[in-house]
Amino acid sequence: MAKILFSKPKLTLWGFFVTVAVIVGHSSTTQAQSPFSQAIQVPPSTGNFPVEDSQGYTLGPGDLLQLDIFNVPEYSGNNGQHQVGIDGSVNLPLIGNLVVKGLTLDQVTAIVQQRYGEYLQRPLLTVQLLAARPLQIAVTGEVQRPGSYMLSASTDAPWRVSTNNSLMATPEVQKMGGRLPTITRVLQMAGGITASADVRQVKIRRSLGNGGEKILNLDLWELVQTGDLRQDITLRDGDTIYIPTATEHNALESSQLVTANFASNNNQPINVAVVGAVNRPGTHTLRAEPIPQVSPEPGQLTEGVVSTASGGILTVTQALKVAGGITSQADIRNIQVRRLTRTGTEQHIQVDLWKLLQEGDVTQDAMLQQGDTIIVPTATTAETEENAEVAAASFSPDTLKISIVGEVVSPGAKSVAPNTSLNQALVEAGGFNESRANKKEVELIRLHPNGTVSRRPIPINLSAQVNEETNPKLRNNDVIVVGRSGGASFRDGLGTVLNSLSPINNFLGLFRFVNIF
Repeated sequence: MAKILFSKPKLTLWGFFVTVAVIVGHSSTTQAQSPFSQAIQVPPSTGNFPVEDSQGYTLGPGDLLQLDIFNVPEYSGNNGQHQVGIDGSVNLPLIGNLVVKGLTLDQVTAIVQQRYGEYLQRPLLTVQLLAARPLQIAVTGEVQRPGSYMLSASTDAPWRVSTNNSLMATPEVQKMGGRLPTITRVLQMAGGITASADVRQVKIRRSLGNGGEKILNLDLWELVQTGDLRQDITLRDGDTIYIPTATEHNALESSQLVTANFASNNNQPINVAVVGAVNRPGTHTLRAEPIPQVSPEPGQLTEGVVSTASGGILTVTQALKVAGGITSQADIRNIQVRRLTRTGTEQHIQVDLWKLLQEGDVTQDAMLQQGDTIIVPTATTAETEENAEVAAASFSPDTLKISIVGEVVSPGAKSVAPNTSLNQALVEAGGFNESRANKKEVELIRLHPNGTVSRRPIPINLSAQVNEETNPKLRNNDVIVVGRSGGASFRDGLGTVLNSLSPINNFLGLFRFVNIF
């Protein structure tokens, strides 16, 4: 057992031997050599990444410390657990009150080593952070739920978060085993970033012990692209995270960020407005189908950027589908998505679905978020050769509603597939009424988006291929009128005349009954 003295001895070299074990979250203070360091070349960050915590974690009220002194069991183990009080100090045996607020574990260890050197000969001791105090962290900018969050890092409890000063369990967040939260963890708790976030310019404002503050610049795009864990720093009590608004929309980046673990939860339904050349303009609710996820084993921790999206991605084409599809006069090259950002400004995102159809450019199918407005303009010029391809697209209606009236076997309203031709529609109606129909010509009545109605005669050629003259493709709400043949018109006219003479015929029939006529 170390001998307790009452005079200050000269410190030996052993007295300066200190082992500091900090049970905290991931830290990149020491860059250890890895066998992969030669094989993997990580490109440098385009932004200013922080050299994380050269000063280490600073202690404060609520931190639980573990002091262990070799061969002094009465001051170690359970007897060595000391919580930092509200005044920022701990009460240690022999030493008494020691102010540790604002100090790192290295600094506290050196002070404790020196102070116990006044009482112990060659003291060997360790100071550990047994449990970190609850951290209050603010999140603002382009996140789903900005505000103040209280988090606890404990070996016995999962992270807990609250915006109303009450702690509550969050089952979606794993137990962290006393580790301090990283920025990506806190962004998850804040609902994830919005689609307008600029992840290249993330800022953290951190208070310093001397009353000042410093700004840390992070580039989470580097984290996503290269796995640069220096960008996913651990947070400290009082930190403020700011996610700025992107000045320009980058469709490629957005499509990759949506699967990051700090992105928004796509499983939640959103409300969007769809206006313009669609069949059901107005406000619509979009819901995504769940995507099966592989859950980690109990106690298993995940590092880096892991896809945790619990739902599918909600896009422009899905919204158009819910809105009944586009009309035949829609200008799919100039669709616009309008989005209100956290700063109060409005982003305009241009969408060219013709590129999606022709080139397979999936970035044109822009991802949506709550409150977006989709505007589908009306085409000023009709591109006849493109109509067939657009009509077969997933964002066009599944069926067309047309009407066939007149001399067909089965007149009335019909639902036909997109790109149905006039001849196919006549077949759908059972064909002509052989004894009454005018088989030479029908009339096509079409309602245009501007409210006007056109009607034109179409000569019938049942063997003709699809063409605008004799066998045009139909559009939604078209009406086909099949007139009567000349013979049917004559018979109908004669019948009308005879019907008008029916009283005279009845009178003459009475005289026939009495054999006058």
